[in-house]
Amino acid sequence: MTAERQHYGLTLGILSLAATAYALQQTLVVPALPELQQELDASTTWVTWVLTGFLLSSAVLTPILGKLGDRFGKERLLLACLIVFLVGCIGCAAAPDIWTLIAFRVVSGAAGAVFPLSFGIIRDEFPPDRVKVGIGLLSAVFGVGGGLGLVLSGVVVDNFSWRWLFVIGAAVVAVSVVLVHLFVPESPVRSTSRIDVPGAVLFSTALATLLLGLSEGENWGWTSPAVLGLFAISAVAAVVWVVFELHVDEPLIDIRVLAERAVLLTNVTALISGFAMFGAFVLVPRFVEAPGDLPQGVASRLGYGFGASATLTGLYLLPGALLMLFAGPLAGLLGRRVGSKWPLAIGMALIAASASLLAVLHGEPWNIVLAMAGLSVGVGFAFAAMAALIVEAVAPTETGIATGINTVMRTVGAVIGAQVGAAILTADTVAGSQVPSESAYVAAFVLSAAAASVAAVTAVFVTPARRQQVAVAVEAG
Repeated sequence: MTAERQHYGLTLGILSLAATAYALQQTLVVPALPELQQELDASTTWVTWVLTGFLLSSAVLTPILGKLGDRFGKERLLLACLIVFLVGCIGCAAAPDIWTLIAFRVVSGAAGAVFPLSFGIIRDEFPPDRVKVGIGLLSAVFGVGGGLGLVLSGVVVDNFSWRWLFVIGAAVVAVSVVLVHLFVPESPVRSTSRIDVPGAVLFSTALATLLLGLSEGENWGWTSPAVLGLFAISAVAAVVWVVFELHVDEPLIDIRVLAERAVLLTNVTALISGFAMFGAFVLVPRFVEAPGDLPQGVASRLGYGFGASATLTGLYLLPGALLMLFAGPLAGLLGRRVGSKWPLAIGMALIAASASLLAVLHGEPWNIVLAMAGLSVGVGFAFAAMAALIVEAVAPTETGIATGINTVMRTVGAVIGAQVGAAILTADTVAGSQVPSESAYVAAFVLSAAAASVAAVTAVFVTPARRQQVAVAVEAG
Protein backbone atom coordinates (compact mmCIF):
# COMPACT_ATOMS: atom_id res chain seq x y z
CA MET A 1 0.00 0.00 0.00
CA THR A 2 2.79 2.43 0.87
CA ALA A 3 4.37 2.13 -2.58
CA GLU A 4 1.12 3.23 -4.24
CA ARG A 5 0.91 6.52 -2.38
CA GLN A 6 2.02 9.49 -4.47
CA HIS A 7 4.85 11.84 -3.55
CA TYR A 8 4.08 13.99 -0.53
CA GLY A 9 4.91 17.12 -2.55
CA LEU A 10 1.79 16.60 -4.68
CA THR A 11 -0.30 16.20 -1.56
CA LEU A 12 1.11 19.43 -0.15
CA GLY A 13 0.36 21.33 -3.36
CA ILE A 14 -3.28 20.24 -3.36
CA LEU A 15 -3.73 20.95 0.34
CA SER A 16 -2.23 24.40 -0.21
CA LEU A 17 -4.76 25.14 -2.95
CA ALA A 18 -7.63 24.11 -0.66
CA ALA A 19 -6.22 26.27 2.14
CA THR A 20 -5.87 29.20 -0.24
CA ALA A 21 -9.55 28.92 -1.15
CA TYR A 22 -10.50 29.33 2.51
CA ALA A 23 -8.02 32.14 3.19
CA LEU A 24 -9.27 34.08 0.17
CA GLN A 25 -12.87 33.94 1.36
CA GLN A 26 -11.91 35.24 4.79
CA THR A 27 -10.66 38.54 3.43
CA LEU A 28 -12.28 38.95 0.00
CA VAL A 29 -15.43 40.44 1.51
CA VAL A 30 -13.70 43.04 3.72
CA PRO A 31 -13.19 45.76 1.05
CA ALA A 32 -16.61 44.94 -0.41
CA LEU A 33 -18.65 45.57 2.76
CA PRO A 34 -19.59 49.18 1.86
CA GLU A 35 -20.78 48.09 -1.60
CA LEU A 36 -22.71 45.17 -0.12
CA GLN A 37 -24.40 47.53 2.35
CA GLN A 38 -25.48 49.89 -0.41
CA GLU A 39 -26.62 47.34 -3.00
CA LEU A 40 -28.46 45.07 -0.55
CA ASP A 41 -29.91 47.99 1.43
CA ALA A 42 -28.49 46.66 4.71
CA SER A 43 -27.61 48.37 7.97
CA THR A 44 -23.99 48.64 9.10
CA THR A 45 -24.68 46.10 11.84
CA TRP A 46 -26.07 43.46 9.52
CA VAL A 47 -23.53 43.89 6.74
CA THR A 48 -20.72 43.21 9.24
CA TRP A 49 -22.37 39.84 9.82
CA VAL A 50 -21.21 38.83 6.35
CA LEU A 51 -17.78 38.59 8.00
CA THR A 52 -18.85 37.85 11.58
CA GLY A 53 -21.13 34.95 10.61
CA PHE A 54 -18.33 33.33 8.62
CA LEU A 55 -15.84 33.63 11.51
CA LEU A 56 -18.34 32.47 14.12
CA SER A 57 -19.33 29.39 12.12
CA SER A 58 -15.71 28.60 11.37
CA ALA A 59 -14.65 28.91 15.02
CA VAL A 60 -17.43 26.63 16.27
CA LEU A 61 -17.20 23.98 13.55
CA THR A 62 -13.41 23.79 13.08
CA PRO A 63 -12.50 21.74 16.18
CA ILE A 64 -15.58 19.52 15.88
CA LEU A 65 -14.91 18.70 12.23
CA GLY A 66 -11.25 18.18 13.12
CA LYS A 67 -12.33 15.60 15.69
CA LEU A 68 -14.59 13.90 13.14
CA GLY A 69 -11.60 13.73 10.81
CA ASP A 70 -9.54 12.01 13.50
CA ARG A 71 -12.35 9.46 13.85
CA PHE A 72 -13.67 8.88 10.32
CA GLY A 73 -10.79 9.90 8.07
CA LYS A 74 -9.16 13.26 7.46
CA GLU A 75 -9.37 13.13 3.64
CA ARG A 76 -13.04 12.19 3.80
CA LEU A 77 -13.90 15.09 6.13
CA LEU A 78 -11.72 17.48 4.13
CA LEU A 79 -13.64 16.60 0.98
CA ALA A 80 -16.97 17.01 2.79
CA CYS A 81 -15.94 20.43 4.14
CA LEU A 82 -14.91 21.61 0.70
CA ILE A 83 -18.20 20.48 -0.83
CA VAL A 84 -20.14 22.38 1.84
CA PHE A 85 -17.85 25.35 1.20
CA LEU A 86 -18.63 25.18 -2.52
CA VAL A 87 -22.36 25.22 -1.80
CA GLY A 88 -21.83 28.25 0.43
CA CYS A 89 -19.88 30.17 -2.22
CA ILE A 90 -22.48 29.46 -4.92
CA GLY A 91 -25.26 30.52 -2.57
CA CYS A 92 -23.45 33.77 -1.74
CA ALA A 93 -22.93 34.59 -5.42
CA ALA A 94 -26.67 34.23 -6.08
CA ALA A 95 -27.91 35.78 -2.82
CA PRO A 96 -30.86 38.15 -3.46
CA ASP A 97 -30.71 39.87 -0.05
CA ILE A 98 -28.48 40.37 2.98
CA TRP A 99 -30.16 37.61 4.99
CA THR A 100 -29.49 34.96 2.34
CA LEU A 101 -25.92 36.17 1.97
CA ILE A 102 -25.29 35.90 5.72
CA ALA A 103 -26.87 32.43 5.84
CA PHE A 104 -24.61 31.09 3.08
CA ARG A 105 -21.57 32.75 4.66
CA VAL A 106 -22.37 30.77 7.82
CA VAL A 107 -22.51 27.62 5.68
CA SER A 108 -19.14 28.52 4.14
CA GLY A 109 -17.57 28.75 7.60
CA ALA A 110 -17.40 24.95 7.72
CA ALA A 111 -14.29 25.27 5.57
CA GLY A 112 -12.32 26.47 8.59
CA ALA A 113 -11.58 22.80 9.27
CA VAL A 114 -9.41 22.72 6.12
CA PHE A 115 -6.36 23.70 8.16
CA PRO A 116 -6.50 21.23 11.08
CA LEU A 117 -7.47 18.40 8.73
CA SER A 118 -4.61 19.29 6.39
CA PHE A 119 -2.13 19.49 9.29
CA GLY A 120 -3.22 15.99 10.29
CA ILE A 121 -2.75 14.67 6.76
CA ILE A 122 0.74 16.19 6.64
CA ARG A 123 1.67 14.56 9.93
CA ASP A 124 0.40 11.20 8.75
CA GLU A 125 1.76 11.28 5.19
CA PHE A 126 5.06 13.17 5.26
CA PRO A 127 8.50 11.85 6.20
CA PRO A 128 9.26 12.95 9.79
CA ASP A 129 11.98 15.38 8.67
CA ARG A 130 9.59 17.14 6.29
CA VAL A 131 6.59 17.57 8.60
CA LYS A 132 7.58 20.97 10.04
CA VAL A 133 8.44 22.43 6.64
CA GLY A 134 5.14 21.19 5.23
CA ILE A 135 3.20 22.64 8.14
CA GLY A 136 5.16 25.88 7.75
CA LEU A 137 4.26 26.22 4.09
CA LEU A 138 0.59 25.44 4.70
CA SER A 139 0.49 27.91 7.60
CA ALA A 140 2.03 30.57 5.37
CA VAL A 141 -0.72 29.98 2.82
CA PHE A 142 -3.23 31.25 5.39
CA GLY A 143 -1.54 34.63 5.48
CA VAL A 144 -0.64 34.74 1.79
CA GLY A 145 -4.19 33.87 0.75
CA GLY A 146 -5.56 36.49 3.11
CA GLY A 147 -3.28 39.16 1.65
CA LEU A 148 -4.04 38.17 -1.92
CA GLY A 149 -7.73 38.21 -1.04
CA LEU A 150 -7.51 41.89 -0.15
CA VAL A 151 -5.64 42.67 -3.38
CA LEU A 152 -8.04 40.68 -5.56
CA SER A 153 -11.07 42.08 -3.77
CA GLY A 154 -9.91 45.62 -4.44
CA VAL A 155 -9.66 44.95 -8.17
CA VAL A 156 -13.08 43.28 -8.29
CA VAL A 157 -14.83 45.91 -6.16
CA ASP A 158 -13.38 48.77 -8.21
CA ASN A 159 -14.26 47.24 -11.59
CA PHE A 160 -16.94 44.52 -11.33
CA SER A 161 -19.90 43.32 -9.28
CA TRP A 162 -19.30 42.03 -5.75
CA ARG A 163 -20.87 38.73 -6.82
CA TRP A 164 -17.68 37.92 -8.71
CA LEU A 165 -15.92 37.61 -5.36
CA PHE A 166 -17.89 34.47 -4.65
CA VAL A 167 -17.83 33.21 -8.24
CA ILE A 168 -14.04 33.30 -8.12
CA GLY A 169 -14.11 31.62 -4.71
CA ALA A 170 -16.43 28.88 -5.98
CA ALA A 171 -14.13 28.18 -8.93
CA VAL A 172 -11.08 27.70 -6.70
CA VAL A 173 -13.04 25.49 -4.30
CA ALA A 174 -14.43 23.37 -7.15
CA VAL A 175 -10.93 22.67 -8.47
CA SER A 176 -9.82 21.81 -4.91
CA VAL A 177 -12.70 19.34 -4.50
CA VAL A 178 -11.72 17.46 -7.66
CA LEU A 179 -8.00 17.35 -6.81
CA VAL A 180 -8.52 16.28 -3.20
CA HIS A 181 -10.84 13.48 -4.30
CA LEU A 182 -8.46 12.24 -6.99
CA PHE A 183 -5.05 12.64 -5.40
CA VAL A 184 -5.05 13.15 -1.62
CA PRO A 185 -4.76 9.75 0.08
CA GLU A 186 -6.89 8.83 3.04
CA SER A 187 -4.95 8.90 6.28
CA PRO A 188 -4.26 5.48 7.82
CA VAL A 189 -4.27 7.00 11.32
CA ARG A 190 -7.70 6.86 12.96
CA SER A 191 -9.02 7.49 16.44
CA THR A 192 -11.19 4.69 17.79
CA SER A 193 -13.03 6.89 20.28
CA ARG A 194 -16.72 7.64 19.92
CA ILE A 195 -17.88 11.16 19.18
CA ASP A 196 -18.61 13.05 22.40
CA VAL A 197 -21.90 14.70 21.37
CA PRO A 198 -22.69 16.34 24.75
CA GLY A 199 -19.14 17.68 24.91
CA ALA A 200 -19.44 19.08 21.39
CA VAL A 201 -22.75 20.79 22.24
CA LEU A 202 -21.36 22.33 25.42
CA PHE A 203 -18.18 23.48 23.68
CA SER A 204 -20.15 25.00 20.78
CA THR A 205 -22.49 26.79 23.17
CA ALA A 206 -19.63 28.29 25.18
CA LEU A 207 -17.77 29.44 22.08
CA ALA A 208 -20.76 30.71 20.09
CA THR A 209 -22.17 32.79 22.95
CA LEU A 210 -18.73 34.23 23.76
CA LEU A 211 -18.03 35.28 20.18
CA LEU A 212 -21.56 36.61 19.67
CA GLY A 213 -21.26 38.73 22.81
CA LEU A 214 -17.85 40.04 21.76
CA SER A 215 -19.01 40.78 18.22
CA GLU A 216 -22.16 42.66 19.22
CA GLY A 217 -20.97 44.26 22.45
CA GLU A 218 -20.39 47.66 20.87
CA ASN A 219 -23.76 47.68 19.07
CA TRP A 220 -25.88 46.34 21.92
CA GLY A 221 -23.94 47.90 24.77
CA TRP A 222 -21.34 46.09 26.87
CA THR A 223 -23.50 46.27 29.98
CA SER A 224 -26.79 45.43 28.24
CA PRO A 225 -28.74 42.40 29.53
CA ALA A 226 -28.27 40.64 26.17
CA VAL A 227 -24.47 40.89 26.17
CA LEU A 228 -24.08 40.14 29.88
CA GLY A 229 -26.45 37.19 29.46
CA LEU A 230 -24.39 35.80 26.57
CA PHE A 231 -21.19 36.07 28.60
CA ALA A 232 -22.87 34.36 31.56
CA ILE A 233 -24.11 31.50 29.39
CA SER A 234 -20.64 31.15 27.88
CA ALA A 235 -18.96 30.99 31.29
CA VAL A 236 -21.41 28.43 32.66
CA ALA A 237 -21.20 26.27 29.53
CA ALA A 238 -17.39 26.40 29.61
CA VAL A 239 -17.22 25.30 33.25
CA VAL A 240 -19.73 22.50 32.69
CA TRP A 241 -17.83 21.43 29.57
CA VAL A 242 -14.52 21.18 31.43
CA VAL A 243 -16.07 19.22 34.31
CA PHE A 244 -17.88 16.92 31.89
CA GLU A 245 -14.78 16.30 29.77
CA LEU A 246 -12.74 15.39 32.86
CA HIS A 247 -15.19 12.66 33.79
CA VAL A 248 -16.31 11.19 30.45
CA ASP A 249 -14.47 8.11 29.17
CA GLU A 250 -14.03 9.38 25.60
CA PRO A 251 -14.01 13.23 25.68
CA LEU A 252 -14.17 15.58 22.73
CA ILE A 253 -10.64 16.53 23.74
CA ASP A 254 -8.61 15.46 26.73
CA ILE A 255 -8.53 18.51 29.03
CA ARG A 256 -5.35 17.14 30.58
CA VAL A 257 -3.66 17.45 27.20
CA LEU A 258 -4.78 21.07 26.90
CA ALA A 259 -3.30 21.69 30.36
CA GLU A 260 0.14 20.41 29.36
CA ARG A 261 2.67 23.24 29.34
CA ALA A 262 3.51 23.17 25.64
CA VAL A 263 -0.13 23.04 24.51
CA LEU A 264 -1.41 25.52 27.09
CA LEU A 265 1.22 28.20 26.44
CA THR A 266 0.99 27.74 22.67
CA ASN A 267 -2.77 28.31 22.86
CA VAL A 268 -2.26 31.34 25.11
CA THR A 269 0.20 32.71 22.55
CA ALA A 270 -2.36 32.05 19.79
CA LEU A 271 -4.97 34.04 21.71
CA ILE A 272 -2.62 36.99 22.20
CA SER A 273 -1.34 36.82 18.63
CA GLY A 274 -4.88 37.00 17.25
CA PHE A 275 -5.42 40.13 19.33
CA ALA A 276 -2.09 41.68 18.28
CA MET A 277 -2.40 41.01 14.56
CA PHE A 278 -5.79 42.71 14.30
CA GLY A 279 -4.15 46.07 14.88
CA ALA A 280 -2.26 45.79 11.62
CA PHE A 281 -4.27 43.70 9.20
CA VAL A 282 -7.60 45.45 9.83
CA LEU A 283 -6.57 48.95 10.88
CA VAL A 284 -3.93 49.51 8.20
CA PRO A 285 -6.42 49.35 5.28
CA ARG A 286 -8.62 51.91 7.03
CA PHE A 287 -5.57 54.06 7.71
CA VAL A 288 -4.28 54.19 4.13
CA GLU A 289 -7.79 54.73 2.70
CA ALA A 290 -8.25 57.83 4.87
CA PRO A 291 -8.30 60.92 2.61
CA GLY A 292 -5.34 62.64 4.29
CA ASP A 293 -4.94 66.36 3.62
CA LEU A 294 -7.66 67.84 1.45
CA PRO A 295 -8.40 71.50 0.72
CA GLN A 296 -11.51 71.70 2.88
CA GLY A 297 -13.62 69.94 5.45
CA VAL A 298 -12.75 67.68 8.36
CA ALA A 299 -10.42 65.60 6.18
CA SER A 300 -8.05 68.55 5.90
CA ARG A 301 -7.37 68.20 9.63
CA LEU A 302 -6.70 64.47 9.72
CA GLY A 303 -2.97 64.58 9.17
CA TYR A 304 -2.82 60.94 8.06
CA GLY A 305 -3.91 58.61 5.27
CA PHE A 306 -3.20 58.51 1.54
CA GLY A 307 -6.68 58.39 0.01
CA ALA A 308 -5.94 54.93 -1.41
CA SER A 309 -8.50 53.03 -3.47
CA ALA A 310 -9.44 49.46 -2.61
CA THR A 311 -7.03 48.19 -5.28
CA LEU A 312 -4.14 50.34 -4.08
CA THR A 313 -4.81 49.36 -0.48
CA GLY A 314 -4.34 45.73 -1.43
CA LEU A 315 -1.04 46.56 -3.09
CA TYR A 316 0.25 48.02 0.17
CA LEU A 317 -0.17 44.55 1.68
CA LEU A 318 0.99 42.48 -1.29
CA PRO A 319 4.80 42.49 -0.63
CA GLY A 320 4.24 41.26 2.89
CA ALA A 321 1.86 38.53 1.72
CA LEU A 322 4.44 37.25 -0.75
CA LEU A 323 7.20 37.28 1.87
CA MET A 324 5.00 35.20 4.13
CA LEU A 325 5.15 32.38 1.60
CA PHE A 326 8.85 32.00 2.37
CA ALA A 327 8.60 32.74 6.08
CA GLY A 328 6.51 29.66 6.91
CA PRO A 329 8.90 27.03 5.49
CA LEU A 330 11.88 28.94 6.92
CA ALA A 331 10.27 28.75 10.35
CA GLY A 332 9.85 25.00 9.82
CA LEU A 333 13.52 24.57 8.97
CA LEU A 334 14.55 26.61 12.00
CA GLY A 335 12.17 24.63 14.19
CA ARG A 336 13.82 21.37 13.10
CA ARG A 337 17.15 22.69 14.37
CA VAL A 338 16.36 24.54 17.56
CA GLY A 339 12.75 23.68 18.39
CA SER A 340 9.57 25.40 17.26
CA LYS A 341 9.22 27.70 20.26
CA TRP A 342 12.05 29.90 18.94
CA PRO A 343 10.46 30.66 15.55
CA LEU A 344 7.27 31.43 17.50
CA ALA A 345 9.11 33.87 19.79
CA ILE A 346 10.95 35.45 16.85
CA GLY A 347 7.71 35.79 14.89
CA MET A 348 5.89 37.54 17.74
CA ALA A 349 8.90 39.81 18.31
CA LEU A 350 8.79 40.80 14.62
CA ILE A 351 5.08 41.57 14.92
CA ALA A 352 5.80 43.74 17.98
CA ALA A 353 8.61 45.60 16.18
CA SER A 354 6.51 46.15 13.07
CA ALA A 355 3.49 47.42 15.00
CA SER A 356 5.83 49.78 16.88
CA LEU A 357 7.18 51.01 13.54
CA LEU A 358 3.62 51.71 12.38
CA ALA A 359 3.01 53.75 15.52
CA VAL A 360 6.14 55.86 15.02
CA LEU A 361 6.48 56.10 11.22
CA HIS A 362 3.36 56.21 9.04
CA GLY A 363 3.62 59.44 7.08
CA GLU A 364 4.90 57.92 3.83
CA PRO A 365 3.66 54.93 1.80
CA TRP A 366 7.00 53.14 2.12
CA ASN A 367 6.62 53.25 5.92
CA ILE A 368 3.45 51.20 5.65
CA VAL A 369 4.89 48.74 3.12
CA LEU A 370 8.03 48.16 5.22
CA ALA A 371 6.13 47.69 8.47
CA MET A 372 3.60 45.34 6.87
CA ALA A 373 6.39 43.31 5.30
CA GLY A 374 8.02 42.80 8.69
CA LEU A 375 4.71 42.02 10.31
CA SER A 376 3.82 39.49 7.60
CA VAL A 377 7.11 37.64 8.08
CA GLY A 378 6.40 37.57 11.80
CA VAL A 379 2.93 36.15 11.19
CA GLY A 380 4.37 33.50 8.89
CA PHE A 381 6.84 32.43 11.56
CA ALA A 382 4.22 32.44 14.33
CA PHE A 383 1.51 30.52 12.45
CA ALA A 384 3.93 27.83 11.32
CA ALA A 385 5.48 27.43 14.76
CA MET A 386 2.15 27.23 16.61
CA ALA A 387 0.86 24.48 14.35
CA ALA A 388 4.14 22.55 14.65
CA LEU A 389 4.17 22.82 18.45
CA ILE A 390 0.63 21.47 18.71
CA VAL A 391 1.32 18.63 16.28
CA GLU A 392 4.43 17.68 18.26
CA ALA A 393 2.65 17.74 21.60
CA VAL A 394 -0.39 15.55 20.90
CA ALA A 395 -0.95 12.01 19.72
CA PRO A 396 -1.51 11.46 15.97
CA THR A 397 -5.13 10.54 16.66
CA GLU A 398 -5.72 13.94 18.31
CA THR A 399 -4.10 16.18 15.68
CA GLY A 400 -7.33 17.43 14.10
CA ILE A 401 -9.09 18.47 17.30
CA ALA A 402 -5.95 19.92 18.94
CA THR A 403 -4.95 22.10 15.97
CA GLY A 404 -8.61 23.09 15.63
CA ILE A 405 -8.62 24.37 19.22
CA ASN A 406 -5.46 26.37 18.48
CA THR A 407 -7.17 27.96 15.48
CA VAL A 408 -10.17 28.83 17.63
CA MET A 409 -7.95 30.55 20.20
CA ARG A 410 -6.48 32.72 17.46
CA THR A 411 -9.98 33.59 16.20
CA VAL A 412 -11.20 34.54 19.68
CA GLY A 413 -8.15 36.78 20.09
CA ALA A 414 -8.86 38.44 16.75
CA VAL A 415 -12.49 39.14 17.69
CA ILE A 416 -11.39 40.66 21.01
CA GLY A 417 -8.79 42.73 19.17
CA ALA A 418 -11.42 43.91 16.69
CA GLN A 419 -13.65 45.19 19.48
CA VAL A 420 -10.82 46.85 21.39
CA GLY A 421 -9.56 48.50 18.20
CA ALA A 422 -13.05 49.74 17.32
CA ALA A 423 -13.46 51.14 20.83
CA ILE A 424 -10.16 53.04 20.58
CA LEU A 425 -11.06 54.56 17.20
CA THR A 426 -14.52 55.52 18.44
CA ALA A 427 -13.27 57.11 21.65
CA ASP A 428 -10.59 59.30 20.07
CA THR A 429 -11.95 61.31 17.13
CA VAL A 430 -11.24 64.57 15.33
CA ALA A 431 -13.04 67.43 17.09
CA GLY A 432 -16.54 67.94 15.77
CA SER A 433 -16.67 64.67 13.85
CA GLN A 434 -16.80 60.91 14.19
CA VAL A 435 -13.58 60.44 12.19
CA PRO A 436 -10.81 58.66 14.16
CA SER A 437 -7.84 60.87 14.97
CA GLU A 438 -4.24 60.00 14.16
CA SER A 439 -3.55 59.43 17.87
CA ALA A 440 -6.27 56.75 17.94
CA TYR A 441 -4.43 54.72 15.32
CA VAL A 442 -1.13 55.26 17.13
CA ALA A 443 -2.67 53.99 20.38
CA ALA A 444 -4.07 50.91 18.61
CA PHE A 445 -0.70 50.12 17.02
CA VAL A 446 1.08 50.54 20.37
CA LEU A 447 -1.42 48.19 22.02
CA SER A 448 -0.82 45.61 19.29
CA ALA A 449 2.94 45.92 19.80
CA ALA A 450 2.57 45.46 23.56
CA ALA A 451 0.39 42.38 23.14
CA ALA A 452 2.83 40.83 20.65
CA SER A 453 5.71 41.50 23.06
CA VAL A 454 3.86 39.60 25.80
CA ALA A 455 3.27 36.73 23.37
CA ALA A 456 6.97 36.67 22.42
CA VAL A 457 7.97 36.31 26.07
CA THR A 458 5.30 33.65 26.63
CA ALA A 459 6.61 31.66 23.66
CA VAL A 460 10.06 31.37 25.25
CA PHE A 461 8.49 29.32 28.04
CA VAL A 462 6.79 26.87 25.68
CA THR A 463 8.94 23.92 26.69
CA PRO A 464 7.85 20.69 24.99
CA ALA A 465 7.66 17.41 26.83
CA ARG A 466 10.82 15.33 27.01
CA ARG A 467 9.65 13.03 24.23
CA GLN A 468 9.32 15.99 21.85
CA GLN A 469 12.77 17.25 22.83
CA VAL A 470 14.23 13.87 21.97
CA ALA A 471 12.43 13.87 18.61
CA VAL A 472 13.84 17.31 17.76
CA ALA A 473 17.34 16.13 18.66
CA VAL A 474 16.96 13.07 16.44
CA GLU A 475 15.75 15.19 13.48
CA ALA A 476 18.58 17.69 13.92
CA GLY A 477 21.12 14.90 14.10
